[in-house]
Amino acid sequence: MALNNSGRGRLRLGAALLMLSTALPFAASADNATPISAPATTTAESNGISSFKLDNGMEVVVIPDHRAPIVTHMVWYKVGSADEPAGKSGIAHFFEHLMFKGTAKHKAGEYAARIAAMGGSENAFTSDDFTAYYQTVPPEALPDMMEYEADRMRNLILTDAVIGPERDVVLEERRMRIETSPEALLSEEVEATLYQNHPYRVPVIGWMHEIEKLNRTDAVAFYDQYYAPNNAILVVAGDVDADHVRALAEKTYGQVRRGPDLPPRLRPQEPEQNTARTVTMTDARVTTPSYSKSWLVPSYNTAEPGEAEALDLLSEILGGGLRSRIYQALVVKSGLASSAGAYFNGSRLDEGSFSVYGAPRGTAKLEEVQQAVDAEIARIATEGVDDQELEAARNRFVRSMIFARDNQSSMANIYGASLATGSTVQEIDEWPERLKKVTAADIQRVAAKYIKAGNAVTGYLLPAEPVQN
Repeated sequence: MALNNSGRGRLRLGAALLMLSTALPFAASADNATPISAPATTTAESNGISSFKLDNGMEVVVIPDHRAPIVTHMVWYKVGSADEPAGKSGIAHFFEHLMFKGTAKHKAGEYAARIAAMGGSENAFTSDDFTAYYQTVPPEALPDMMEYEADRMRNLILTDAVIGPERDVVLEERRMRIETSPEALLSEEVEATLYQNHPYRVPVIGWMHEIEKLNRTDAVAFYDQYYAPNNAILVVAGDVDADHVRALAEKTYGQVRRGPDLPPRLRPQEPEQNTARTVTMTDARVTTPSYSKSWLVPSYNTAEPGEAEALDLLSEILGGGLRSRIYQALVVKSGLASSAGAYFNGSRLDEGSFSVYGAPRGTAKLEEVQQAVDAEIARIATEGVDDQELEAARNRFVRSMIFARDNQSSMANIYGASLATGSTVQEIDEWPERLKKVTAADIQRVAAKYIKAGNAVTGYLLPAEPVQN
């Protein structure tokens, strides 16, 4: 079980194509969506990938890969921490834990033992916008995995004897993963400052004082509202074919009664942001100072056509890896920084974020690192990028999609996360072509439009000042 928020990585469409299968942070106890348009009686084919919908509203995507006798089976629920009732932060992640408790048909731990015995694996993760459960098993085990997930979709036994101990597990997780980490604590404060009104400002794991009060009534209400086939996406990738998956899905998930129709996922939106804000944290556990600077930007689901793709390529050019401007200028050439980079968090249902970060090396000062990064941003906003630099970044991204197709788990994650945050199968498949249409002028335009000093949130993580005698 896991949380997907700040930490080891963040989800975005471009980043998903690069690394989604390993970018699910914070290990836990063991870490206006557009529906697919194909009706229940037909199958839409796209690059060998099939999609259809069951009569009860469950979306299904099948990604065949017959190179090895392995199947990744994932169920994505279109609910995350940003959908939680006010004052109930952490209920989405808490309920993820509860899904591993028993039903009348299957005792808690039964399937974990069976999956381990066959050499497979299982887990789950929660984000702002979705919760997902998965198993990787031999193909002959797929019917059992579907039966198991369909059973716990509606038949969990949730008693106070189950709720209390698992709440304690989540509280301990927060202590271990957040309270003991200055970086995680600062990240929470930066997010709460960047998002002034939207529920993305609340950590996925929840605030400690609200987790402590979660109870059986909260859990059952959350379960009844969100855990139903018409709020779920099934993704099956691996040594399978669409007809076989359809037959199994209709036999298992298709027998689960459709839940109540949910209203559109309309959350409080952000007001216009026109102030620069600073969050500073000092901690005795910190030995090297570091900083981050973040801006509110559109996500793939909210951006104007081409803007999210341009922001993805901007993050790659500016600070996406060893060949990026920031890394080459600050780490390789000048030696000012021990680390520096940028990332675009664009795979969100609502507004995303764009961030840069850095830490000094040796005797260099944190201010020098920040000034050098700001200078690179200003250069792109005023001078743009050259076509050769853009083409190199674009090629890295397009190749990453090809590499992602070599891993069934990566593909299942890409499609599940993207569908749960407003994309369609067609849009995912067309992403490389849209990326090819981004021009150098587009990169310069989004840099000048969104990455401005006057509305950024800067977070500083500093060592504690020495005590003066």
